Amino acid sequence: MVIAKTLTSYLQDKGIEFKLVEHAHTPTAVASAHAAGLPAHQVAKAVVLHDGDGYVLSVLPANHSLEIGWVNEELGRSLELASEDDFKSLFADCEPGAVPALGEAYGVQVIWDDELAYTSDIYIEAGDHEHLIWLERRDFRQLMSSLPHTIISKDKEVGSWKY
Repeated sequence: MVIAKTLTSYLQDKGIEFKLVEHAHTPTAVASAHAAGLPAHQVAKAVVLHDGDGYVLSVLPANHSLEIGWVNEELGRSLELASEDDFKSLFADCEPGAVPALGEAYGVQVIWDDELAYTSDIYIEAGDHEHLIWLERRDFRQLMSSLPHTIISKDKEVGSWKY
């Protein structure tokens, strides 16, 4: 498949330059980072949440784990993890489990982790399990600038932020 058509159209409409990075087939974003020889904190993974009001795409570094309570506190919602069957129609041009971290392209509300604002270039799933999309940090920040963001995850190895 290479890159989801919805994603290509979205990036072209926004005037964002990107490159594809090919890697061996992988099941997770962190595995994609390793297969592509990239630091996992530069790969933005997408975690789909839902409640009675709809879906939210949480975007965080691949080597972090989502803190749903922090997302709920920030958005004032009662979100839970969505199953792939719940949301596969939203991302119809993507392979299951290869959701791109640009939910706006699919009309899905997004919240993103502040950690991604401070890393160098960002890589996201392209909609399949063999490609990542490279975005310059400034372009990623431009795409996310109007979307809610805060600390929504913790590093699996280091621990969590303390308030």
